[in-house]
Amino acid sequence: MNRFTPDERARANAALQDNLQRAEPRIVASYALIGAILLFGGVGYGLDLWFSSSPWGLVAGLIAGCLAGFANLIGSLRR
Repeated sequence: MNRFTPDERARANAALQDNLQRAEPRIVASYALIGAILLFGGVGYGLDLWFSSSPWGLVAGLIAGCLAGFANLIGSLRR
């Protein structure tokens, strides 16, 4: 029971692909922001374990990750 004709399906697929291509920079920027926060937070946590300085390494890592992530986000949105 196929309710859509091949032409309708092709137009829907083309529209979906167009939307994804237009949204790609925003998707990449959001993943980069989350990745920077996780990476720097993980490094800060590791430094806390290494130097027994809990929670300051984690806090510094999360702040550095936010700054780096937002700087990347702003840079990618300006392009």
